[in-house]
Amino acid sequence: MNKNFLKITTYAAVFGIIGGMSFEGVTRISDKLLNNVAIESPEKTPEEDNTNSSNKSSQETTLSTVKTSTDSSNGVSDVVDDVLPSIVSIDVTAIETDVDFFGRTYQQDSTGSGSGIIVSQDEDYLYVTTNNHVVSDATSVSVKFYDDSVYSAEVKGTDSTADLAVVAIKLSDISNETMTKIKVAKLGDSDSVKVGQQAIAIGNALGYGTSVTVGYISAKDREVQGEDVNMKLIQTDAAINPGNSGGALVDINGTVIGINSAKYADTSVEGMGFAIPINMATPIIDSIIKAEAVPEDQAAYLGIKGKEVLSEYAEYLNIPEGIYIEEVTEDAPAAKAGIKNGDIIVKFNNMDVVTMDSLQMKLSLCRAGDKVDIVIKRADNGQYIEKTMTVTLGKKSDSETANDNNANDNSNTNNNNNNSNNNLQNNGTSSFYGRNYRNFLQ
Repeated sequence: MNKNFLKITTYAAVFGIIGGMSFEGVTRISDKLLNNVAIESPEKTPEEDNTNSSNKSSQETTLSTVKTSTDSSNGVSDVVDDVLPSIVSIDVTAIETDVDFFGRTYQQDSTGSGSGIIVSQDEDYLYVTTNNHVVSDATSVSVKFYDDSVYSAEVKGTDSTADLAVVAIKLSDISNETMTKIKVAKLGDSDSVKVGQQAIAIGNALGYGTSVTVGYISAKDREVQGEDVNMKLIQTDAAINPGNSGGALVDINGTVIGINSAKYADTSVEGMGFAIPINMATPIIDSIIKAEAVPEDQAAYLGIKGKEVLSEYAEYLNIPEGIYIEEVTEDAPAAKAGIKNGDIIVKFNNMDVVTMDSLQMKLSLCRAGDKVDIVIKRADNGQYIEKTMTVTLGKKSDSETANDNNANDNSNTNNNNNNSNNNLQNNGTSSFYGRNYRNFLQ
């Protein structure tokens, strides 16, 4: 028993010594290995030092680039700061005629707001362009500049076909302080605009004051049907709201590429605004600004009688939009130039004409003896051929025919309007000689 106990005790001691030595050996070996790794990891060769330095530099460059990108996004703010001194708010008062429940007509003052762009300045006036529908029928117009100063303005001229107008403010009325804070806008090139490029719309949205919206050019030469005419406009998804009319659509360089005009409103449509291309607007604006009041004894005379062919009838009858010539006065300037009955006038001095008002406005800016280019479309074997006629305008006061026909003009117009109303009551459709085709003589 004692011998067995001694053996067991001896074996336990031996195993304890061997186990302890094994554990100590493993610990030493592992410590050595781990220490070697720990010692080697921090050591870098010169090449590794350069690589690490390069990586660090690369990280710093990336951070710097991100910062630059953030600064770049502020470019819109910089553009807006540059353009705002050229933008104005326009407030108008007009007389509105309404009909009450009992059919009685009455008139009352109405007010409206829009936007404008400072486009020119001469010795006497500062000129602001806007939409015709902003100032049409206005009895008073006021302009609010970038510094919140307000001045009275007068309508210099309008073009209803292009939906453009120019208002003028006397320089003598504008304070020197205001003049130092405003400037003429930089006009760009709408022909070079590309679909997808950024666009910024600036104007007096909802009459609250100047606001800015940002988007992109969605389309060019988009045909949009207005109240009386079709126009080819720039489409953008930059929000254009009521009051923005007449404001500026600018590119990222701050140059005006369009004049905000309309918005497509529908519950199923989002982001469809339109602007008049500045290249189309510029010659019209220039002609209005340069126009001088023509004395009555120098008023120009063309010598035609015609009707408006608006888009709905042009499509139905398969004829061009424009002024359909019913009659050319014998020996009148138009007849001498070769214009004939049945021709359709589409341009007057390189400017589109569709409505009577537009042609009359352009003619009223001319003097007797002026030479003008009139583009007509003439039927030829079932097709309309475009021709350009150079007309030397006559003196209106020298033509007894013009005076006689002008006296008859209102009568013809009223008769046609009455016929149109009868047609609408009888069959619900409008006649070719209905309300959209007004007689005129010029």
